[in-house]
Amino acid sequence: MRSPAENMRIFADRRQKLAGMIPGSALVITAPAETVRNGSVHHNFRQDSSLYYLTGYEEPGTILVYRPGMTPETVMFVRKKDLERETWDGFRFGPEEAQKQFRMDKALPVEEFSKEIISLLKGVDKLYYRFYKNPEMDTLMQEALLSLKASQGRTGFGLLPVYDADELMGELRVIKTEAEISNLRRACDLTADAHIETMKYIKPGMSEREIHGFFIYQIMKRGAAREGYGGIFAGGANACTLHYVFNDEPLKDKELLLVDAAGEFNYITSDITRTYPINGKFTDAQAQVYQGVLKIQKTIIESVKPGLPFQELHDMGTNMLTDLMLELGLLSGRKDDILKSNQHKKYYPHGIGHFLGMDVHDSGLYFNKKTGESRKIEAGMVFTIEPGLYIPANDSSAAAEYRGVGVRIEDNIFVTTNGYEVLTSNCLKEIPDLERTVGYNYNKLAP
Repeated sequence: MRSPAENMRIFADRRQKLAGMIPGSALVITAPAETVRNGSVHHNFRQDSSLYYLTGYEEPGTILVYRPGMTPETVMFVRKKDLERETWDGFRFGPEEAQKQFRMDKALPVEEFSKEIISLLKGVDKLYYRFYKNPEMDTLMQEALLSLKASQGRTGFGLLPVYDADELMGELRVIKTEAEISNLRRACDLTADAHIETMKYIKPGMSEREIHGFFIYQIMKRGAAREGYGGIFAGGANACTLHYVFNDEPLKDKELLLVDAAGEFNYITSDITRTYPINGKFTDAQAQVYQGVLKIQKTIIESVKPGLPFQELHDMGTNMLTDLMLELGLLSGRKDDILKSNQHKKYYPHGIGHFLGMDVHDSGLYFNKKTGESRKIEAGMVFTIEPGLYIPANDSSAAAEYRGVGVRIEDNIFVTTNGYEVLTSNCLKEIPDLERTVGYNYNKLAP
């Protein structure tokens, strides 16, 4: 386990790397606004990923101003010490300890931000800030920009140009550091274990909500701080809703369960999806669909290597899944015509994967903004590979045995200098392994 000093070194190294990307500029990142769940109860707070990435500071009401090469370079605005509020809401560092513990050049009460920000922005060439995340903060920034312009008198200078901080931070975060990969391995391992325990636990008659709760228990007992995202626990035709969130229906015999869920460890999340029969035995039709998707996923993963355009993975998935649709009789006609008219999107409406890290759909550009060319895969990237096939229950054009079958298989891929590593390889996905495991806790005596 790293010492606090080692952790602070990691955050300082990240800021130093960022400094080379924005000379003469200032970056302002704010914590997200706390949101009300209902009545006087708030949703649990989680720090903005990029703010944590640069500071390690987890308290709400925080603002970071970073001015590479200037004095002070790092200024953090935080909540004041307030012993009465701490009795109700928990410990606060306060400005003095925040400056000391988190190695800031200066830390001030957040109430002083509006007074201080104008002087902090003087002399910078451009500002990196993300509007529309925190409305209250947006208002303060707009007022600061107008006040800064007014303070310059009749110089002819206009408003300080503002660039999207999300794009900047995305490019900083897209290549993972050793520390991030270490945390990601932990997140992937605990998530894979939780998936396997969930497979063992399920049986017909349970509810999706019960399975969701069981999964959360499994990731928490293994060290996860929280879910990496709202888990999907979709029985039967519910799996055909890509972001199914209700998780409240009973699990039925002879149907499949799709589980897309993960744990977050040290602000890094895994993202695993597995699909398997609720009663532990695939029907022939389910097995056809599942094995087809699995073969495609494995073929795409085997193609991952540095230098390959990311779009080629998407195109490969679309082409092979369309072949599978034709093989299953879901579509008919010429493949080129099907792709040109987007008929395949009826059964496969999403892409093959996405960047993964502090956010489940992590930051980073997929295309060159100027040329439109696909970004090439680089060593140090982490992304998902997740082909799927979703046949609606009311699809009268599909054979009856395929209706209501939704399959997605998702793994997390770390790109190495020579190829790739499947960080989630511990999570079972071959049909024989799934059939031996699903319902194991209730069928220990079964052959």
